[in-house]
Amino acid sequence: QVQLVESGGGLVQTGGSLRLSCAASGSISSINVMGWYRQAPGKQRELVATIRSAGFTDYADFVKGRFTISRDYAKNTVYLQMNSLKPDDTAVYYCNVLTRGYLNYWGQGTQVTVSS
Repeated sequence: QVQLVESGGGLVQTGGSLRLSCAASGSISSINVMGWYRQAPGKQRELVATIRSAGFTDYADFVKGRFTISRDYAKNTVYLQMNSLKPDDTAVYYCNVLTRGYLNYWGQGTQVTVSS
């Protein structure tokens, strides 16, 4: 199995930036895709961005041009650089791993709050 530890959340003003980190441990060799999801109060969890082993990325429309996902393969860590943050970005952000055996693992989540 894979264990995920997230960090970097916090309170930021509109237009500010945050950088989220997610460090993976355990069955590292089984990891195929790493990504970030978020869930705001009263809403369903939604995909933010994903990155695959070859560096291919996918972004939700609402973060394109503002967020950047990256991956440090040596450190088994995925990052989410969030710029130009808006109040609508306020949510709990979850790190996600999809293994080559199509198993999903989730981090505990980190709170991001953007004040207006």
